Amino acid sequence: MKKLSLLFYYILFIIYEELILSCLLFKTFPTSIWLIALFSIPIAIVLNIFSSIFKAKVNKIITYIITVFIVILFGAQIVYYSMYESILSFYSIVNGGQITEFMDIIFDMILRNWYGILLFALPIVLLIILHVTKVIDFEKRELKETGIKIGALILVQIIAILCVNFINTNNIYSNKNLYYNVHIPKLTTKNMGFLTAMRIDFQRFVFGFEENLSVNVSSNTYDSKKEKYNITNIDFDKLIEEEQDKTIKEMHDYFADEEPTNKNQYTGMFKGKNLIVLVGESFSSLAIRKDLTPNLYKLYSEGFQFDNFYTPIFPVSTADGEYMTDTSLIPKEGVWSFKEIAGNYMPYSYANIFEKLGYSSNAYHNHTATFYERDKYINTMGYNSYLAVGTGLENRMDTNNWPNSDYDMIKATTQDYINNDKFLAYYMTVSGHLNYTKIGNCMVNKNWDAVKDLPYSDKAKSYIAANIELDKAVGELINKLKETGKEEDTVIVISGDHYPYGLTLDEINELSTYKRDDIFEKYHMPLLIWSGSMKEPIKIDKIGSSLDILPTVLNLFGVEYDSRLLMGRDILSDADPLVIFSDRSFITDKGKYNAITGEFIPNGNAEIEEGYVEKMNDIIYKKYQMSRLILENDYYRKVFQTES
Repeated sequence: MKKLSLLFYYILFIIYEELILSCLLFKTFPTSIWLIALFSIPIAIVLNIFSSIFKAKVNKIITYIITVFIVILFGAQIVYYSMYESILSFYSIVNGGQITEFMDIIFDMILRNWYGILLFALPIVLLIILHVTKVIDFEKRELKETGIKIGALILVQIIAILCVNFINTNNIYSNKNLYYNVHIPKLTTKNMGFLTAMRIDFQRFVFGFEENLSVNVSSNTYDSKKEKYNITNIDFDKLIEEEQDKTIKEMHDYFADEEPTNKNQYTGMFKGKNLIVLVGESFSSLAIRKDLTPNLYKLYSEGFQFDNFYTPIFPVSTADGEYMTDTSLIPKEGVWSFKEIAGNYMPYSYANIFEKLGYSSNAYHNHTATFYERDKYINTMGYNSYLAVGTGLENRMDTNNWPNSDYDMIKATTQDYINNDKFLAYYMTVSGHLNYTKIGNCMVNKNWDAVKDLPYSDKAKSYIAANIELDKAVGELINKLKETGKEEDTVIVISGDHYPYGLTLDEINELSTYKRDDIFEKYHMPLLIWSGSMKEPIKIDKIGSSLDILPTVLNLFGVEYDSRLLMGRDILSDADPLVIFSDRSFITDKGKYNAITGEFIPNGNAEIEEGYVEKMNDIIYKKYQMSRLILENDYYRKVFQTES
């Protein structure tokens, strides 16, 4: 009986793994399976050649090693996606050593995705069966046959490249642009396969990559004499004239043409007040309850009510969430912007803005000071002091728990600034961190009695219990402000870093007041802006996102800033709303666009102009591009001509 070719096994194996991954990640059968197959065949040939050049016994061992490795790689991707909804990058693999602190979370995600991992592992079982029944051929191949395979590899790869270059090339996120000009691993994986996306990422990681795509965005003209804008006196004409670098000159052109946001009825509403900013770990509207989290509810019910606010998750999770909130810039694909921004000039960070106005500035985090190299990031943001585990917080509170207490952190740190004439305090919390289990999560265990009788699953109850600790922290802040007479002179801003991905969608919907989907609505999150000086709540229906927090707060405080230089917009202005997701999906007042499926869902009876999606794609691309270039070129330093 003729034995099964090892090459045939590899081709089926790779295509099968790609197909299963695509179905699991994108919840649909890949329409570009033909292109994924074309890119998979050369990979299969390479693996086959490598496992066919030795004697049969060695070839068997190599085949098993390759099969197990690829199964683990695909399994790791599904687990990684469950946490970060992104594709593994070599940058994160190289820099992700600290992930070992969260092995319990990884094991939990493995259990959550057991069925997917089992599907990926089926080829191992098949290989064993083929091996035991002696159906598969492991014999060493002749040099001539290997040469034929190399020729076939080159031919199929050329066909795949030709398809990329000449089929459907007009779209800004076409396969051609994904392959050569832009870095969007999620879309590349969907269209060309995971292994091809990893190969492209590796090439760009090793050899560097500069996006090579020119997109013109027609801007609206504005008359600075007719309107009052959040704008500063930047002489872009002079900057353009004096600039020799082509990229920087193009950036000057872009920002000079950007329409700034109008000042509005809320401009300067909090002028001169103190500011306390909290970025809540996995903080969601699911955690705001009148009965169990009354302090968070107080801030919502008495402050600004942003009921259409979204916090999209980006590949580096908490770090990207903080980065967007603090800088109003989109994180760069494939790196940790949080880390790469170190040393840049950031004129519109809270600390750099408010210190010029005579405020003290203190930053705090109740986890490891150096995680994500946060210490360097905080220094770049301009804070005068940074207290975390490793820089002194452990001397003020018990930091041997996991997660540590937000309440204890607030209680131990308000003394640093509460009696200052003007102060800025910034907190990155951790009590709301997964896993949401009574055993292994100290905050859940601490607050379990308050939630144990709720009619929810244990995971959902545990999430509420973890956030009760954040609520206690907010209560402590409010009490300290009352005690010192600073309640009416202080503003508290709270947002989340990302949605609570420690919960499944079903568990999220247990706690939600409406049924959320897995595409847009699970990212529907809160933004709390409150001051004791507010006489009544202010309801804001306009759409907003994490990128909009910084300009919104700066406008409320009436500080001078140039809104053209930020990617977000003051939500309280009349600027068109835009929520941008990491896969280039978006939400506007006209509807929602799913970049994975290419579907645009109009909002009610909204009139959609021809080419609207393409126009928005261009705008979003430019925001990604400018955010990246600001990071890479320390652009603000060039604009404001500040010395390093």
